[in-house]
Amino acid sequence: MDAHDGRRDPDSALILEGIRALHDRLSELEHRVVPGERPGFGGHPGPGFTPAWKRPTAGEARWQVTVAVAVAVALQFRLPGGLVLLHPVWLLPALEGLLLVILVTANPHRINTESRALRLLSLTLAALLSLANAGSVARLVVGLVQGTEGNTAGPLLVAGGSIWLTNVIVFALWYWEFDRGGPVARANAVRAYPDFQFVQMVAPQLAPPDWEPSFGDYLYLSFTNAAAFSPTDVLPMSRWAKMGMTAQAAVSIVTVALVVARAVNILK
Repeated sequence: MDAHDGRRDPDSALILEGIRALHDRLSELEHRVVPGERPGFGGHPGPGFTPAWKRPTAGEARWQVTVAVAVAVALQFRLPGGLVLLHPVWLLPALEGLLLVILVTANPHRINTESRALRLLSLTLAALLSLANAGSVARLVVGLVQGTEGNTAGPLLVAGGSIWLTNVIVFALWYWEFDRGGPVARANAVRAYPDFQFVQMVAPQLAPPDWEPSFGDYLYLSFTNAAAFSPTDVLPMSRWAKMGMTAQAAVSIVTVALVVARAVNILK
């Protein structure tokens, strides 16, 4: 037995020496890696990496939200006079367009300028869009219930679709305006905890190192919530986010259900 144990000791020593050598080699390679990068993964997150949505950045481009708001303003001109909250029908869209022009002129490229005046104008624009669309939804629901709206299927579907799509853009604006304090606060990394959890936040290795949420992500969130009536792959984290998504789903359900039901009855 002693001879046998004697034969095993050198083998064990060699194995331990190999393990130590491998450990030292791995440690050396780890120290040579540039912080925030991982060899062979094209600069994807590594040890010590801070994702873009957690650190100060240059801010997101203005064009996405500008195009979306312009579409929402244009959709209001497609509504029948009976569904418009204020008359003349061009009054609210013109005021909304004016606010949009002021915002784009003051900050045309990237949304990273800290200004209470611009913040107030941006929230006012979102509020006007919400007010106009809420009035249209209310008038549409009352008209469908009383039978004064939706006498022909085509115009009814166009009006209902315009209101539904405007609802998507409006709630996307609110999500975008308040998630972690708004676009400027996100660019400056003022708040650490997100109100909405995107997939890229929990799986940074599946996204570019410079990924951060922009208006397009919130538009997708709003569309999927309005279509599925529930969260999909973006989860609300704060209470206001949950209540906002609940309100949007409720408006979407009422609009779709009444418009589709009335259109089906007309077509029959």
